[in-house]
Amino acid sequence: MTIRVVLADDQPLVRSGLRVLMSDHPDLVVVGEAATGAEAVRLVLDTDPDVVVMDIRMPGMDGIEATRLITAGPAAARVLVLTTFDEDEHVYGALRAGASGFAVKDMALDDILAAIRVVAAGDALIAPGVTRRLIADFVGRPEPVPEPDRRPVEGITEREREVLTLVGRGRSNTEIAGELFITVATAKAHVSRLLGKLGARDRVQLVITAYDTGLVTPPGGQNTATVKGLST
Repeated sequence: MTIRVVLADDQPLVRSGLRVLMSDHPDLVVVGEAATGAEAVRLVLDTDPDVVVMDIRMPGMDGIEATRLITAGPAAARVLVLTTFDEDEHVYGALRAGASGFAVKDMALDDILAAIRVVAAGDALIAPGVTRRLIADFVGRPEPVPEPDRRPVEGITEREREVLTLVGRGRSNTEIAGELFITVATAKAHVSRLLGKLGARDRVQLVITAYDTGLVTPPGGQNTATVKGLST
């Protein structure tokens, strides 16, 4: 299967480097390049890509707003945020906007290509080595609300509630299976049903839901959960 990719970054050198690298991989094809968020949104409508590799800081419409418009629109494109370590604060907004994950620009180029493939396959991904820091900070600073809104989880079963809680704590499907004494296939099935019932695009959004609804609460206002990988 060929993965159609749009590159959105205001640095021509970054786009050029990724485009040249992808040219050596027949399963990846660049169908468009954008230097602004607005251009990225238009390109998604025009080219119907599978994945948008999205920078956050771009002139005019930034990557967060572009991600929100893309994921809320009719296209099936998934967004992989490509950022730098000092932009973690902005990644929280991108995840809430519907991004399926993020990679960092100083990763090996082959790892960035692997991240594109993971996101295209429908999984969520957060760059190894950044996951703990990102999720810990992200859930430790949710938008303030008087009380958790539990309405989104009112229609799920008790078992699904247990699975969602463990997803929110960063457990993989294998770990969920071990803790609940079920098979990995059953754990995957529960996660799939949760994605459908809660209208979530991927496990990143399930993590957000687990915290927003109060199923998982950071002790002392700080999250200590370890997220080892959101796609296994």
